Amino acid sequence: MSKNKFFVVWEGKEPGIYRSWEECKRQIHGFESAIFKGFATEAEAREAMVSPCWDYIGKNAKIKKPTTEEIAKYGAPNFESLSVDAACSGNPGLMEYRGVYSKTGEELFRQGPFKDGTNNVGEFLAMVHGLAFLKQKDSPLPIYTDSKTALAWVKAGKTRTKLQKNEVNVILFDLVARAENWLQENEYTTEILKWETTVWGEIPADFGRK
Repeated sequence: MSKNKFFVVWEGKEPGIYRSWEECKRQIHGFESAIFKGFATEAEAREAMVSPCWDYIGKNAKIKKPTTEEIAKYGAPNFESLSVDAACSGNPGLMEYRGVYSKTGEELFRQGPFKDGTNNVGEFLAMVHGLAFLKQKDSPLPIYTDSKTALAWVKAGKTRTKLQKNEVNVILFDLVARAENWLQENEYTTEILKWETTVWGEIPADFGRK
């Protein structure tokens, strides 16, 4: 029997720490280029979650530490920007999101916690909130997210969450509907950028709770 009781998902449907293989498998099944690893203790898993994944992935894994060429390819992030991120305790669980000025970490907005949410929903709401915030301020700053899912949802103008609406998260679903409506009714010129975590480390808006 495996001694691993905790599983870290760096890249998957919902990145985070999971307490069983079955929970982990649900996050990586069907997810291209999923990155995950099992650990014997929660302390090890928590340390791994906030560390570069290549420090823990073996030689035969698909993911490797970025080469000099890869770092050169992505360059340095533009810290004159807005960074957004979400945090969720459980899946679903208590979720919150925020936006910060990347250069200083100054928090520009924060919402939550909301009951019975998911990280993907939080990342989506954070992006739309950020877009609306920058438009209201007539700001030329670009916006960074580390979520491929949120990027796809914003591009589509609609979430694809499997989260079920209930009496606990009705407020959260109302926010999602308002965010989707905002995307349909507003034009924006903000440049949306992907934060390359494997090269640059955690996004400045990260909650540091993984």
